[in-house]
Amino acid sequence: MDPVYLDHNATTPMRPSAIAAVAAASGMAGNASSVHAWGRRARALVEDAREAVAALVGAKSDWVVFTAGGTEANNLALRGPDVSAVAASAVEHPSVMKARNDIAAIAVDADGVVSLDAIPHAGLVSIMLANNETGVVQPMARAAEIAKASDVVVHCDAVQAAGRMAIDMKALGVDLLSLSAHKIGGPQGVGALIVRPGVRLESVQRGGGQERGVRAGTENVAGIAGFGAAATEALADLSRMQTLVHLRDKLEAAIKIAAPNVRIFGNAVERLANTSCIAMPGVTADSQLMVFDLAGIMVSSGSACSSGKVAKSHVLAAMGVADDVAETAIRVSLGWNTTETDIDRFVASWTAVYRRTQTNVRKVA
Repeated sequence: MDPVYLDHNATTPMRPSAIAAVAAASGMAGNASSVHAWGRRARALVEDAREAVAALVGAKSDWVVFTAGGTEANNLALRGPDVSAVAASAVEHPSVMKARNDIAAIAVDADGVVSLDAIPHAGLVSIMLANNETGVVQPMARAAEIAKASDVVVHCDAVQAAGRMAIDMKALGVDLLSLSAHKIGGPQGVGALIVRPGVRLESVQRGGGQERGVRAGTENVAGIAGFGAAATEALADLSRMQTLVHLRDKLEAAIKIAAPNVRIFGNAVERLANTSCIAMPGVTADSQLMVFDLAGIMVSSGSACSSGKVAKSHVLAAMGVADDVAETAIRVSLGWNTTETDIDRFVASWTAVYRRTQTNVRKVA
């Protein structure tokens, strides 16, 4: 039986077009900074990709700075500007929360939505567009409007949102926006920071003058080419999000029938179409993951940035979720190649685990 992959928020399988672009670029020699024919050919690939990535988020191509991934983009966004104070929502990704030692946390409510009243009026504010664990979408445009009224630099981590919802950086009103290729079906190890004109950044990685002097280092031409191909396809694929909403809602409705006391986080507010964070009553996440893995079903608990560890979720903690509930939560995340059969198999497996647990509880009682 084929495996079922429902961990797209950790990384989504590469799209065939991205694989082809990486393969084609890998077969070409040439440094994108060289002025000879092969260098110009490499530069053309980079610039074509820059156009595609910019189009995905409603930006201009000369705003795009390629990086080695979303983590580097977030670090550059938080460490590059010359600001005296930095604040970030309490549910940010670790690559934001650990980028500096002086980050103040902005509170969120029980659904994980940032408190607009708590946005500071100085320095830099970082708020993710959509949460990687719950899929909750933040009121980014309103948050940016509040911050910009006090000349605050606004950064948005859009790594999980890109390709899963329409993004217009200009409409959002943010100054800096982070992306990662492998979340949209591109290769791992390449990302981008989109930088509005007028935002001054001190390069965190120093060396040559690549990427307009903001990010030194020879461009990863093959990775960038794959990023561009994935961005083009992800933009065209946005219409499929309604299909993912249907699949996600089908999944949640089925497990609610099997377990009326199940808890689904963030389902009362706007969420990404592909994400469901589910707490199975009485069964820890690590126990669930082992059973699902044996059944050939791949899901996760929280962020996939803890060296394979099943760690306590700071996101659910910030939402006020009790530890004994949080430790039962798993994340199911759908993607561009998810099918109805995948959902049916997950629901069947989830229901079997839950019913077996309830049977054991009754026997003990």
